[in-house]
Amino acid sequence: MSRTTSVVSVSPALRAEFFTPAAWETLTALTDVVLVDDPTTLGATLDARTGAAPSGLPRAEVLVISWGTPRLDAALLDRLPDLRLVAHTGASVKPFVTPELFARGVRVTQAGQGMAQSVGEVSVVFAMALLHQLPRFHHGLASGASWEDAEAAPPRYEIAGTRVGVVGASRTGRAAITMLRALGAEVVVADPTLSAADASALGVALVSLDDLLATSRITMLHAPTLPETHHLVGARELALMPDGAGLVNTARSWLTDEAALLHEVASGRIDAALDVFDAEPLPVDHPFRSLPNVLLTPHHAAATVQGRLRQGSIVVEEIDRFLAGEPLLHEVDEAALTQMG
Repeated sequence: MSRTTSVVSVSPALRAEFFTPAAWETLTALTDVVLVDDPTTLGATLDARTGAAPSGLPRAEVLVISWGTPRLDAALLDRLPDLRLVAHTGASVKPFVTPELFARGVRVTQAGQGMAQSVGEVSVVFAMALLHQLPRFHHGLASGASWEDAEAAPPRYEIAGTRVGVVGASRTGRAAITMLRALGAEVVVADPTLSAADASALGVALVSLDDLLATSRITMLHAPTLPETHHLVGARELALMPDGAGLVNTARSWLTDEAALLHEVASGRIDAALDVFDAEPLPVDHPFRSLPNVLLTPHHAAATVQGRLRQGSIVVEEIDRFLAGEPLLHEVDEAALTQMG
């Protein structure tokens, strides 16, 4: 009986980050692996492998993708006529997956759950940094301000007993909630999909978005990227936040009106900690970069050693389940893809 082939479109550097030796051994035991070291050249690599044969690469039932892989359109899928599963090492499959994939009966899965802990941790670290005015202190000292000027800052707060609002009880939102509650924060959540019973089980109070914004010292964004969440927090919503409050976004800039947020933080009325931006890389002359009350990281909240390895393990486990005919735990269907922003 011929063995299944898997095409792994992941750079060598990322393969080392995603797959432990044990995970890689499992994958090679399950399938014959064809490596694509540069995901951007997937089509050309497949052509070179098959001699551009019309039949494409036979028995390649599994495609593992990572950032840089081109969109899986009809021309590319023709090179993989036996493809049955696409497994993304990251979270959002929107940049890669097309309706043509589902039309051919190909299933899709992803490893976003592996990022939840690391992104949740960064969100909590961001919250604590804003509560303790660390961006202002760092900016003052790093910019050469006098000690007296550098230590001038608004009142600081401990996280224990402080109300933190979490917008979206997603996998990262739930990870953050667990940590916030362990630190003694008073956690409220706004999420129209969360039931009162689920909120009670999480140990949080379920409130409206407006109430959350108006009463939380820190607001964390963990909502999904959907058409209805585009600019979920705009000028009106930001105006509801109390003076001195902080906004944390480790999800997607899609959720905020960036121009309105810039206006608010530039005024000094509220603070922000951001890992995501409308333009990435963030331009070197972007006003966010010079504001003393803004903490910035370059979209790397998920990139921990442990998180990357969890992502690789999820991919291998999903492939194992698929080949064994078992249900996938992290599948993305066509309806879910259509709803993504």
